[in-house]
Amino acid sequence: MSSQFRKKYIGSRGFYKSVMVMVIPMILQMMVTNLVSLIDNIMVGRLGTEPMSGVSIINQFVFVFNVTIFGAVAGPSIFGAQFFGKGDHEGQKHTFRFRLLVCTGIIAIAALICSIFGSSLISLFISKESTPQQRDAIMTSGMDYLKIIMLGFIPFGIGQAYSSVVRECGFTKAPMAAAMSAVGINVLLDWCLIFGKLGLPEMGVRGAAWATVIAKTIEALVVIVWAHTHPDKNKYIRGLFRGFRIPASLMADITKKGIPMLANEFLWSFGMSVVMQCYSVRSTEVVAARNISSTMTNLFSSVYLQMGACIAIIVGARLGANKLEEARDTDNKLLFFAVAAAAAVGLVTLPFAPIFPHIYNTEPSVRSLAAYMIVIQAMAMPLWGYTNACYFTLRSGGKTGITFLFDFGFTWVIMIPLAAVLAYFTDLDIRIIFAAVTFSEIIKVVIGYFMVKSDIWVNNIVKDI
Repeated sequence: MSSQFRKKYIGSRGFYKSVMVMVIPMILQMMVTNLVSLIDNIMVGRLGTEPMSGVSIINQFVFVFNVTIFGAVAGPSIFGAQFFGKGDHEGQKHTFRFRLLVCTGIIAIAALICSIFGSSLISLFISKESTPQQRDAIMTSGMDYLKIIMLGFIPFGIGQAYSSVVRECGFTKAPMAAAMSAVGINVLLDWCLIFGKLGLPEMGVRGAAWATVIAKTIEALVVIVWAHTHPDKNKYIRGLFRGFRIPASLMADITKKGIPMLANEFLWSFGMSVVMQCYSVRSTEVVAARNISSTMTNLFSSVYLQMGACIAIIVGARLGANKLEEARDTDNKLLFFAVAAAAAVGLVTLPFAPIFPHIYNTEPSVRSLAAYMIVIQAMAMPLWGYTNACYFTLRSGGKTGITFLFDFGFTWVIMIPLAAVLAYFTDLDIRIIFAAVTFSEIIKVVIGYFMVKSDIWVNNIVKDI
């Protein structure tokens, strides 16, 4: 390894120590959350293919909601991270108020849409080749789950508003502790309410939904209570609810930067659901297999996803402190670290591919397809790790319009047309279609490389605020 390469992409031991102190709690928090989803998914999977498919379809809607919430807090978080780097706690307070207001609006809109259009949305994901009995079973399971899981929108949305501001201050252990405090309760309630244990009623998919809602509520409460009981560490919390006035100029700036990010996260997640719908036209088995594979890979993808979030915080704070050259150097090292971590995670995931699907009570063909999808996704993780790191690099400097094109544009211009053409207008095996769509990410890697290299993201956006 040349000395020039080491200098540009490899940091010191102290550098990695500081990064790990921040990112490990973030990774553990997300892994614990995904572990709960995995266990929940496995238990529902024991009920059969149709209940699992119904819950999987609803979780596509929940995924869109969750990612939209992430988008809602992302725009204000750009300013919050830079205000924190600047030492401006009043500025942070205003960005936090903005987050709470926007998240509340999204919760209300999501609940309204699911209440009115729930059954119509579920039907889009049920293959025409399914028997009437299968369609009825999937629809019933999906609606039973949806009616309850909507209640979880409230604690998740408000909880993420709090978690985002706590993390941007570098206090990543509190959200991690919140996630861990909920995981045991979620697993216990899953076992009790799905299968009727310890004297509780056997509720099937409805039990899984109640367990998730209760766990999300506990997780949110832990972060909220910690933030309000530690005002010395969270100085923005003082006087937070003494009116919700936000300076008009700051609100305009946040809105200008935040709307593209909110739209991007919504349209990207919605686009992923459209890709899933393209796969689902082949058979109900594809929906079940995709559910199994995504549950497995989501657990391990926590590593590179949170590396991206760490980049936004660390690089954003340096930009806010006007240390532009240091921000550029730090970003180079974090980009390389993110890809290396994603590659390592992919290698760890591979041995689980033939084993994990056998946990589910489903057909051998579903297990075989799920194992194949896990292998493809494991191979794609270094690509995802890099594009995710590029996305957060661009975001740290407030280039939200470009991130909109980078994420949403790629999904809707390349991925969705490719998936739709191959699924609807060819007779190709679903395995070939899935691999082709997944590895189209290579195009995004090339785009991301040139965007980051151009240094258009090296900006201090709170310098004059």
